[in-house]
Amino acid sequence: MDILTELGQILIERKQADPAHSYVAQLYQKGLNKILEKVGEECTETLIAAKDAERDGKLEAVIYETADLWFHSLVMLAHLGLGPDVVLNELARRFNLSGLEEKAGRTS
Repeated sequence: MDILTELGQILIERKQADPAHSYVAQLYQKGLNKILEKVGEECTETLIAAKDAERDGKLEAVIYETADLWFHSLVMLAHLGLGPDVVLNELARRFNLSGLEEKAGRTS
């Protein structure tokens, strides 16, 4: 089992956890808006870390913040009843398409 699949399963299990003992259960209890706030916060922190890394060459913060962003994105998906497999399947579908072809094929 890969790490994303394993983490996705743990996040689903945390829906039943006690919010007093689980950060993820606290997020679920607070609802989608709080989860989206965290995704947005982590996105911003990732962008800032990338800009800083370009300037100073230190990549540790980019890695750390990207992990936070991915984690909170997975919490969002789990809240909506989705697992990482749906995103991985979509990436696999796009694998042999050019970005321009993929974008042109989208429906609005």
